[in-house]
Amino acid sequence: MVVVSALSKDAIIEVLKRAIKAEKATKRVSKKAIDVLAELSGGDARSALGDLELALSLADKVDEKIVEEAAGRKMPGYDKKGDNHYDTISAFIKSMRGSDVDAALYYLARMVEAGEDPKFIARRMVIFASEDIGLAGNGALALATACFQAVERVGMPESGLMLAHTCVALAKSKKSRATTDAWYKALEVARKTRGEPVPTWLRNAPTKLMKDLGYGKGQKWEAGFHLDKNYLPDSIKDVKIWD
Repeated sequence: MVVVSALSKDAIIEVLKRAIKAEKATKRVSKKAIDVLAELSGGDARSALGDLELALSLADKVDEKIVEEAAGRKMPGYDKKGDNHYDTISAFIKSMRGSDVDAALYYLARMVEAGEDPKFIARRMVIFASEDIGLAGNGALALATACFQAVERVGMPESGLMLAHTCVALAKSKKSRATTDAWYKALEVARKTRGEPVPTWLRNAPTKLMKDLGYGKGQKWEAGFHLDKNYLPDSIKDVKIWD
């Protein structure tokens, strides 16, 4: 059995100072804040670093009040690399997918309160907008992308408003996986037929010889121009990717 002893307050302070220096946040954290972080850690460096990270996300200048707020808001059992982290983001995504606005906002709030990186949450909503909403709500991707940009520029805690705004919009939106399903089918077909030649009439014809060989034959540079021919390679001309 391995017994892990608590670190001394001085040792915790040294760990915190190194972390603050590595984050280039020396001017942002007061000496008193470091002292309080060490006091609240109970000799647990991991706890102290978690409180420090959350405090830095809450304010540009971290003093003892911000530290106490961070320590009080930290969600027990939430480890950004552990099961709780993945379970919570999974619940968040599934709640939006199921159009349950209350649950989506709840899990969003749990992540924010635990000090989750807001850009991580915003990235997942960008993916969700295409994967689960797609053509059912063409404005969803633009909104989610704008949210990510806003989170980057505004920072916490105000960007929580942008996350909540986008979360509600995505949860309430109609859902469609048509483009997602079509994309995965296109990938599957492409992997199996990657060596199939592009039809000659669809190829570029930069030289006279290529034109004489039928490259680009019948093509016109016109909006909406269409030839009644098979655009897919001959071996898969009857494959339907978009249903």
